[in-house]
Amino acid sequence: MKCLGACLNPSVQAGTAAKMALVLRFYVRPSGHEGAASGHTRRKLQGKLAELQGVETELCYNVNWTAEALPGAKEMKKLMWLFGCPLLLDDVAQESWLTPGANDLLLEVGPRLNFSTPTSTNIVSVCHAAGLGAVDRVEVTRRYRLSFTHPPSAEVEAVAVATLHDRMTEQHFPHPIKSFSPDSIPVPLHGPIDILAEGRCALEKANQELGLALDSWDLDFYTKRFQELQRNPSTVEAFDLAQSNSEHSRHWFFKGQLHVDGQQLAHSLFESIMSTQASSNPNNILKFCDNSSAIRGKEVHFLRPADPTQPSPFQQQQGLRHVVFTAETHNFPTGVAPFSGATTGTGGRIRDVQCTGRGAHVVAGTAGYCFGNLHIPGYSLPWEDPSFQYPGNFALPLEVAIEASNGASDYGNKFGEPVLAGFARSFGLQLPDGQRREWIKPIMFSGGIGSMEAEHVSKEPPEPGMEVVKVGGPVYRIGVGGGAASSVQVQGDNASELDYGAVQRGDPEMEQKMNRVIRACVEAPTRNPICSLHDQGAGGNGNVLKELSEPAGAIIYTSRFQLGDPTLNALEIWGAEYQESNALLLRPLHRDFLTRVSVRERCPASFVGTITGDRRIVLVDDRQCPLGGNGQGDAPPTPVDLELDWVLGKMPQKKFILQREPPVLQPLALPPGLSVRQALERVLRLPAVASKRYLTNKVDRSVGGLVAQQQCVGPLQTPLADVAVVALSHQELVGAATALGEQPIKSLLDPKVAARLAVAEALTNLVFALVTDLRDVKCSGNWMWAAKLPGEGAALADACEAMVAVMATLGVAVDGGKDSLSMAARVGTETVRAPGSLVISAYAVCPDITATVTPDLKHPGGAGRVLYVPLSPGRHRLGGTALAQCFSQLGDQPPDLDLPENLVRAFCITQGLLKDRLLCSGHDVSDGGLVTCLLEMAFAGNCGIEVDVPAPGADVLPVLFAEEPGLVLEVQEAHLASVLQRFRGAGLQCLELGRTGEAGPHATVRVSVNGSVVLEERVGQLRALWEETSFQLDRLQAEPRCVAEEEQGLRERTGPSYCLPPTFPKVSVPREPGGPAPRVAILREEGSNGDREMADAFHLAGFEVWDVTMQDLCSGAIGLDTFRGVAFVGGFSYADVLGSGKGWAAAVTFNPQAGGELRRFRKRPDTFSLGVCNGCQLLALLGWVGGDPEKEEEAGHDSWPAQPGLLLRHNLSGRFESRWTSIRVGPGPSVMLRGMEGAVLPVWSAHGEGYMAFSSPELQAQIESRGLAPLHWADDDGNPTEQYPLNPNGSPGGVAGICSRDGRHLALMPHPERAVRPWQWAWRPPPFDTLTTSPWLQLFINARNWTQEGSR
Repeated sequence: MKCLGACLNPSVQAGTAAKMALVLRFYVRPSGHEGAASGHTRRKLQGKLAELQGVETELCYNVNWTAEALPGAKEMKKLMWLFGCPLLLDDVAQESWLTPGANDLLLEVGPRLNFSTPTSTNIVSVCHAAGLGAVDRVEVTRRYRLSFTHPPSAEVEAVAVATLHDRMTEQHFPHPIKSFSPDSIPVPLHGPIDILAEGRCALEKANQELGLALDSWDLDFYTKRFQELQRNPSTVEAFDLAQSNSEHSRHWFFKGQLHVDGQQLAHSLFESIMSTQASSNPNNILKFCDNSSAIRGKEVHFLRPADPTQPSPFQQQQGLRHVVFTAETHNFPTGVAPFSGATTGTGGRIRDVQCTGRGAHVVAGTAGYCFGNLHIPGYSLPWEDPSFQYPGNFALPLEVAIEASNGASDYGNKFGEPVLAGFARSFGLQLPDGQRREWIKPIMFSGGIGSMEAEHVSKEPPEPGMEVVKVGGPVYRIGVGGGAASSVQVQGDNASELDYGAVQRGDPEMEQKMNRVIRACVEAPTRNPICSLHDQGAGGNGNVLKELSEPAGAIIYTSRFQLGDPTLNALEIWGAEYQESNALLLRPLHRDFLTRVSVRERCPASFVGTITGDRRIVLVDDRQCPLGGNGQGDAPPTPVDLELDWVLGKMPQKKFILQREPPVLQPLALPPGLSVRQALERVLRLPAVASKRYLTNKVDRSVGGLVAQQQCVGPLQTPLADVAVVALSHQELVGAATALGEQPIKSLLDPKVAARLAVAEALTNLVFALVTDLRDVKCSGNWMWAAKLPGEGAALADACEAMVAVMATLGVAVDGGKDSLSMAARVGTETVRAPGSLVISAYAVCPDITATVTPDLKHPGGAGRVLYVPLSPGRHRLGGTALAQCFSQLGDQPPDLDLPENLVRAFCITQGLLKDRLLCSGHDVSDGGLVTCLLEMAFAGNCGIEVDVPAPGADVLPVLFAEEPGLVLEVQEAHLASVLQRFRGAGLQCLELGRTGEAGPHATVRVSVNGSVVLEERVGQLRALWEETSFQLDRLQAEPRCVAEEEQGLRERTGPSYCLPPTFPKVSVPREPGGPAPRVAILREEGSNGDREMADAFHLAGFEVWDVTMQDLCSGAIGLDTFRGVAFVGGFSYADVLGSGKGWAAAVTFNPQAGGELRRFRKRPDTFSLGVCNGCQLLALLGWVGGDPEKEEEAGHDSWPAQPGLLLRHNLSGRFESRWTSIRVGPGPSVMLRGMEGAVLPVWSAHGEGYMAFSSPELQAQIESRGLAPLHWADDDGNPTEQYPLNPNGSPGGVAGICSRDGRHLALMPHPERAVRPWQWAWRPPPFDTLTTSPWLQLFINARNWTQEGSR
């Protein structure tokens, strides 16, 4: 056949014979509302190219076809179906849709081809599921036709190309891709580094050429050691030593001998930090471990599959489950390429959690970002200096703010880890001494909370004969030298080409598959086969395999690794920091278990070596000469042969000579006559103070079903929660809480103060969740500092000393943390340092996850009384505050925790009030001061407030804007005297400030100081000011029309009203005595992530719940004949690379075994199915719902999908939407919604492609008229709506769910399975706050009741 979009070329792969490879090209034109996605591109271009007239776009799928023959008609039809829109038949062609004219520019951009992208990996998996085994790579490029008034110049082309692609991760293709063949054969390694002949000079040269970041001490040390050994190191060994012993890996500074101003410190910083354990309760199960720390948890009941190697029922289990926590940063890669740097930072931290002990459960994440001045186009923030220059080798702060958070959010969304807390801070200022301080090198912080069974706490030591296994993705040439690169003192000092090497590749789908393998081992019915487990990070295989095999030693073979690129040399295999990979040890008898699990979860597992017991790490490069030869010269090379003790053993302490450099400070000079309102005009728009809605609404906050408290609170879901809370099991009310504290701007005045305030902020946030005891609280301490530059190391040492001292007084302790000590960047000739930052992540066990209190005021109309507990009473210092920053100053007197014992007392009393349910609301005083705290409580409660702050003799601005630590509380009148007495009886000040005002956005905020009114304005207007910066950022990451609609809506909304009609069934779980429970299969595909909460919901309703994968159906491991129900769960099957649910639909359609089972199941009249989110997208594509109700329902041809009547397309906002929204249940035949008609209930929604696109308006009308669209997104009055974000995806008519004509199959985009327990709800106004059972459980009970009817 003629193949217009193909180009034939020879390809030679290393180690294989020549074979023909063909690149087929499929051009897809955008359709539907997604065609308008180029609007964002047009806006970006028009800002730079005034003469631009129009933009047209298309995608090109470049398919590497490895079969000897061209695709046949059937294969071509499959490819066209995969790449095209199922509602259309004419949007895919093998010739471009774009024909340029004389005044047009045709540009093609796409990923750099140095490694296969995660998109390609997932598309290839889809192709294989569809029976297209000849496809081994598919890269997607974007093509643009730009129209101008005149023929465009070369300069215009250069501007357009630069605007349309990310230079770090993408490239411009002047010609179509003709080949994916590597341009090179494996690069031969340099010979040994000749230290014996050339001495230190040889190592210096290698240091420069390989970017090893060895300092003078290192060069001396390694030269001497190899001279003692009388041998030269290989290039791989030198590289290995540089990575293993980099500051990044070894933490030399924290473990070093520090001399400050001529005085040697008695202890290393690490020893000092460890000493905090002495003043805290000894509840750590793990502390200061490589992966994560853990504290003693609680005994819980939970579900797990009977046999994770095959389909099996979930069984009830009981056991002691501990709480795991870790936190780290990924600053350098995020500064270079924000999206990919943040994805891999998140992925690395997730692996830290899962590799705790012998395997742990990932539960939830936290995220934080510090970046420079934003300079948002068209939005002036007066404190941002427009004269500041920014370097070309770092992303601009605005890119970091948007793309880093996009990357971290996207990774968590696809993996299935909710993000529940965080921070965002912007700073760039010239200090009084002329120094510029700014986050040019940003902070990308990622924390993670998890759980683990008690029996898996301790890793076993390696024993000879144990197998060394790598699980996860294949080896790519990624991040070679990342550990050393991020250890460079000032970023920008190493050659910029090496910065490209720091660009990384995040594949959450692969990480998720790997997580399932580890979870299967942890949940093994008899014994966890994992003996020891380590995540791969800095230093790649070299580092992780040495850690894993220490001290016994191991032999590793290069031929046994799965390579993503055949041209990798031994150094790259050993040193590349490719992601989504862990290393584990197991005994040979468990090899079969791991193999079966990895096949079932479709996750590669490579048995790469063996523990030897000779205390050496040996890498054998046996790819060219496999072992087995017995002649001389047959022995393969060993690029690494080192004694482990020599590499990882105790090294001499490094010595650091440090000098303090006291900052040059000037008193704060505010404009004369500055009013509170004028000050708020700036402070409420400062990114650290302003709304974080632009961060919270694009990240899943409900996946997993274990979330009891996330960021958003109150009727309008305002992002203001102080603490994150998770359950340790779906079935329990015990859990864990975590909260963050960081005050880096204060470190520019006094690093000791900044450290104390970081600890205080973490605890005044954590205090609003009930924890077991203050002395049980443990903290991760993460340090981001330019420690090796003058004055900075001493400042860090001072901060550490202050943190240790305040923790000793408070009774809390550090149990882990990380450091990033090169927080500076070269900007021209200037070195710009970031403010020194300590991030404290406090965490503790939560004995009752329902006792949490949030900041939103609950009792408008004067029924709520507002109290203030200052922890440094009488002090109102403005140094380093938001107010100072907003007037481009620092000031000289920072706030402080002068009396740490006040915090201890306030913490304990507040905890008692939580236990006794006497607090309605609570919030901490932090960035923006007391006035901001009060306003935020009113914003979140959507009501007015009337307060008078008594501060005799003090000026108004310091009283309201000082950031002295404290608590603001709302209590009801009846409890006022009791609460006041508790605080005052403990010797604390507790001031009565006033009461709540009227409800609604037009209610008045009235703030007085010492009896004089200083602010009087409507709460909606002030909130709009606080939301403004967030919405400006939102316009740059989502459809501006949608953003404007949400912004306008917030000005007027009062909040949703829920409705439970009198006819709603009383929720009760049916249990037939002795009768068998009906079976439901929780069916998941690669990338599904909503299976455990779905299993919990059906189990709660009385089903026998089974864990079944698509692989089980495809392999014939199980049939569906014994099942009454199938639940198609949420997630991102195959990362939704070809559109929502497309890959999953291909697997069902084109696999005869799986497709046959599901078609038979559907035809049986006694079965039901539920498709949620990704499952809803699948059922629409398969035609189980959404088809023409006039026609007989057809199961589709045996080998081909019926053309659907409904397709789920991208949300109108153009992004993933995570919302707590209302759903109206209407009448209709759905068996799962019986008796629920008329209810308006809130529910979680979390999806990127939920827009219900019907094949015609007539079809939608028919479906609606027959009650086949029984679920609608509802507005605040409970009516179906298209208003954003009440309808998060813009579906016409507000349709949120569809059922089949006979009512047996229900498909919906929201997640009722994440709201079946009252504590999973994000907001519960009266009378819903007293419900003991969630109304959503009725949906699952209805399914159970229906199966019983059928069996009578």
